[in-house]
Amino acid sequence: MPHTLLVLNGPNLNLLGAREPATYGHETLDDIAAICERTGAEHGLEIDFRQTNHEGQLIDWIHQARGRCAGILINPAAWTHTSVAIRDALAAVELPVIEVHLSNVHAREEFRRHSFVSGIAVGVIAGLGSDGYRAGIRHFSKLLKG
Repeated sequence: MPHTLLVLNGPNLNLLGAREPATYGHETLDDIAAICERTGAEHGLEIDFRQTNHEGQLIDWIHQARGRCAGILINPAAWTHTSVAIRDALAAVELPVIEVHLSNVHAREEFRRHSFVSGIAVGVIAGLGSDGYRAGIRHFSKLLKG
């Protein structure tokens, strides 16, 4: 039975492909979901891919992962810099977390350089576009093999 990896995406990522393509690229969220599904299948992982613009919904999904998922790959988007609640939810479920960002947040505005999630994550990937999701899934595969 494959391990399930929860892949969560925060606000405004539903607009990928149309939103600021110079920063975020031309791939859509559906393109990234397909990449995650393929990469997961290559590594024997089932992918549960989700996106929301509602913080409480994201927190509920994180809570539901406890006992159901092997880990969480999360692009918290703007909540990276603002949400202690998401950080606390991730810590509470006691699952390995990898934080991923399409753009290099460290080369952007000052406020984007702080993350509430990074301190509890086993890894942080930024600036690789959709390749960051691939890298995160591959790393989870290694973690789970042990």
